Amino acid sequence: MSELEAQRLDKWLWAARFFKTRQLATEAVTGGKVHLNGQRAKPGKEIKVGTTLVIGKDHIQWDVSVISLNKQRRPAQEASLMYSETPESFSKRQQALALQREENALVDYSIRVRKPNKKDRRLIHQFKQN
Repeated sequence: MSELEAQRLDKWLWAARFFKTRQLATEAVTGGKVHLNGQRAKPGKEIKVGTTLVIGKDHIQWDVSVISLNKQRRPAQEASLMYSETPESFSKRQQALALQREENALVDYSIRVRKPNKKDRRLIHQFKQN
């Protein structure tokens, strides 16, 4: 891990693998999904070790504090060492993920909106003719 003093917020979010690209990280910060020490920030805001972040993504929220800074994006196992998540945040996130799994299990995928196949089109034509 590198001994940086400060790093841009969007670069850190990307390097810590919260977002797949820097552009997505920038859009999240600009859109108010990321709060630095309890306040909205700009993507270029410098963060240091010890900074607290609240990151919201896909109806899931992380409360983390920055442990280290990296210049480069590293593997996921190393990226998870760049921050520490609060126990409350971890339990809330696990509950939200469990709820999301339950909701997905209840969805009947045969009814979801999709393009009609050949059989469906024949049934539609048959229905319209009667």
